[in-house]
Amino acid sequence: MYLLNAIKKLGQAKMLMLHGITWGCLLAILPLLPMSAHAVGDPEKEDLKFGFIKLTDMAPLAVAYEKGFFEDEGLYVTLEAQANWKVLLDRVIDGELDGAHMLAGQPLGATIGFGTKAHIITAFSMDLNGNGITVSNKVWSEMKKHVPKQADGRPVHPIKADALKPVVDQYIKEGKPFKMGMVFPVSTHNYELRYWLAAGGIHPGYYAPHKGDISGNLKADALLSVTPPPQMPSTMEAGTIYGYCVGEPWNQQAVFKGIGVPVVTDYEIWKNNPEKVFGVSKSWADKYPNTHIRVVKAMIRAAQWLDENNNKNRPEAVKILSKSQYVGADYNVVANSMTGTFEYEKGDKREVPDFNVFFRYNATYPYYSDAIWYLTQMRRWGQISEYKPDSWYIDIAKKVYRPDIYAQAAKELIKEGKVNAKDFPDFAKETGYKAPQKHFIDNIVYDGSKPNAYLDKFKIGLKGKNSI
Repeated sequence: MYLLNAIKKLGQAKMLMLHGITWGCLLAILPLLPMSAHAVGDPEKEDLKFGFIKLTDMAPLAVAYEKGFFEDEGLYVTLEAQANWKVLLDRVIDGELDGAHMLAGQPLGATIGFGTKAHIITAFSMDLNGNGITVSNKVWSEMKKHVPKQADGRPVHPIKADALKPVVDQYIKEGKPFKMGMVFPVSTHNYELRYWLAAGGIHPGYYAPHKGDISGNLKADALLSVTPPPQMPSTMEAGTIYGYCVGEPWNQQAVFKGIGVPVVTDYEIWKNNPEKVFGVSKSWADKYPNTHIRVVKAMIRAAQWLDENNNKNRPEAVKILSKSQYVGADYNVVANSMTGTFEYEKGDKREVPDFNVFFRYNATYPYYSDAIWYLTQMRRWGQISEYKPDSWYIDIAKKVYRPDIYAQAAKELIKEGKVNAKDFPDFAKETGYKAPQKHFIDNIVYDGSKPNAYLDKFKIGLKGKNSI
């Protein structure tokens, strides 16, 4: 089966049929076909459907498709935009989708049973950074009174939520709720927005699933609610929310439409934070192990292509992403962040070369410590209602994040000469834990091997035996 598919991929099938080629001739041309296909084992399932949300960080999927990396692995993929993150997850769980571009917290949330319960795994991290927090023009006009200025009059970055606190306090004083949007309860955006707000003394509220309250607004100074990413700008323009945290291009869209100002990027909240992953159900991965490895191989190559030679391929990537079937935003809107810049206030465009990272800094490796950070934030804000020992966090991380599968895929690509070993972790020594990370907006150091000690450092949020 792989032989025929490989011929199709090479565009030779029609020609061979026209000439009445025999099986003997087919075998004769076998040496011309990619031999890498036989190292892992043929894919158990060749026709695949993957889901995504219209965000620039779905790029590895689009590039793997458009550049033929999936077909190189004998995979024939359909990419399908999904209405929202819940629909996407449900369709992976019920088998309508073979896998999907997911929020990094989704496989973890599903596996521990916050929301829909299902064992989802990831063997591939899709990117680092890529999000921003945007506020309406009205809120920004009040905020910037409290933001220091550079000599040229532009705001000093990073802008902390300390500048937003007087605005929120005024809303509270007037009896008005201060409303902000994020994309999903277990999204990076939710946790980054909460982190930024809490670091500025603004309480983002608690969840209490054990009491049937999953609003996330208990004891909140700022009320956070779910809005699908493409709808963020219009929802803010309508006055339903006063700001939001979302991925690109929906922060830059607010700038282009003149309705809001991105005040901080997630790179400034947590430098080189993991953002999206590629998720599949555990049962799917067990049923189609060769297929899974091949998917990861194709996506590693796509991520490498996106970052290689100092992002030289990004303009081509922007053209791909601008297509209606992918992100469907104007080229200039997508390019504003994908090509190494980010625009805050209109005209205040700054160099941010690492705003979107897809491959460098081991961006594609699924680190246990990344998973544990998300779990600590679930505990901090009450999505995990009760105290859990450090060993629990580690066990869940190892259940969901699968660097073993990633390593198989990367080693095959290294063997095939498609990638260089120096661009990957040393698999023989890798523990799955990054060194303690200190590049957070509040300067609190995160050590993934000590989750409870990390939680103890925060003034706002649950820790130890605390509960709601």
